[in-house]
Amino acid sequence: MNPLPSGLRWQAFGSGGPTTLIVHGLGATAGEARIPASGLPGTRVIVTLPSHSGAADAPDGYWTYPRIARDLWDVAQEVGATRAIGVSLGAGALVALLASRPDAFERVALLLPATLDRPRPRQTVEDLVNAVELPEGVDAGAYLQARAAAFRRLSAAVAAMPGQVSVAEPGVLARVTAPVLVVAATDDPLHPEPVAKAMAAAFPAGVLEVYPSRTPLVTHRRELRALLVDFTRV
Repeated sequence: MNPLPSGLRWQAFGSGGPTTLIVHGLGATAGEARIPASGLPGTRVIVTLPSHSGAADAPDGYWTYPRIARDLWDVAQEVGATRAIGVSLGAGALVALLASRPDAFERVALLLPATLDRPRPRQTVEDLVNAVELPEGVDAGAYLQARAAAFRRLSAAVAAMPGQVSVAEPGVLARVTAPVLVVAATDDPLHPEPVAKAMAAAFPAGVLEVYPSRTPLVTHRRELRALLVDFTRV
């Protein structure tokens, strides 16, 4: 693990090019953070945000999209990342990064974005814990307990993030010429489909993929893996 002063950590897997930066969503477990990296070609650099898994707790005032974006840019430069994949909070931080550095990556995938230029509704820890639709065979009790513990540790982020936007003026994203893939879910109260549609439309080379599921990273994992592998390989 390679820590930054903020507590953010990153770890590289695989070798060769391309190098893809993977940024998880708020409250993700270590296993969930690795889902978008599955099968990707080249080197996968998986970020662990502060206050997640084994990373140190975030410093006061950390939870803003621009602040997270600065950390991601530091890691991207260090590892030479040419691609980036972000989920939910990670997607929002990558958008904030692209707003200030439109040529940061050659390809970007934004999965289940929660906000673009409008703050998302405030949710309680209970809302966030119960938002995931689990497949059959998963021990829901143990999973929900772990998820609740993760979000209790993230109380500062849960309080801070709903009042924020990824970018105040989406028009600045018109400077991004790289292909941008946006993945949306239907019937997801935390990641509304209209947000994903607006995000894809904000990029000149934006493409939208909508899965008929509340939690496509779980229910459509195989299809999503194939999509991301093809997208990052080019």
